[in-house]
Amino acid sequence: MDFKTLFNLKNKNVFITGGGRGIGQSLTNGFYNCGANVSICDQNEEGMKETETILNESEIQDQHFIKSIVDVRDKESIAVAISKTEKELGPIDIAINCAGIANANPAEGMSQDQWQNMFDINLSGVFYSCQEEAKAMMKRKKGSIINIASMSGIIVNRGLKQVHYNSSKAGVIHLTKSLAMDWVEYGIRVNSISPGYTKTPMNLRPEMVDQVKLFESGTPMNRMASPDEIVGPAIFLATEASSFCTGIDLIVDGGFTCW
Repeated sequence: MDFKTLFNLKNKNVFITGGGRGIGQSLTNGFYNCGANVSICDQNEEGMKETETILNESEIQDQHFIKSIVDVRDKESIAVAISKTEKELGPIDIAINCAGIANANPAEGMSQDQWQNMFDINLSGVFYSCQEEAKAMMKRKKGSIINIASMSGIIVNRGLKQVHYNSSKAGVIHLTKSLAMDWVEYGIRVNSISPGYTKTPMNLRPEMVDQVKLFESGTPMNRMASPDEIVGPAIFLATEASSFCTGIDLIVDGGFTCW
């Protein structure tokens, strides 16, 4: 084994859903700056333009970036984005599924539509993305898929009434394990990352100030994560550094779930 290339991303082609904001935007920036060509998709066109502006500031000349508007609830739009990626960049080596939503509502008052929409995006959307990504990777019998789950899929967040969100992320974790076993014969590794409380735009809204203080005080490291702190764990799972890892859920929570 060549230890010098364990974390190498040079000339790798990465496909990222939800790359227009939050963790997805940081992952796009991180992988691009580490040498990868990146294709992102999102429903948020303005967010993707912002991501592109961030990448342009790095003044990297020999890499490629493309973007596509995609609704992960629509398998066909995912398939089109992947086809575009393969045509413009080449075969997909790594796929990271970040697209997702979060909101809160007491279980007893939750509408059927709110419950279903959460699962349509957070769980079905991840499954549809994995399906299309794996189809592309099976041709080469090689690839790494990373799904962004949440520590909320492992524990119940004190004070947050979000049974639909928690359940959808628990589903992502077990979906990941199941797909890892389904596709191991094709040389495709499937893993997930469960971030703890993270400074995404959703958590930085003015009305969240008091809640954020509780998030920080309840975390052993006494702070929330920066979205950029998810990049390192993702690079580990994407590269040869994790060549014997499949079906794992990597918890990145500042120690929160230890208590």
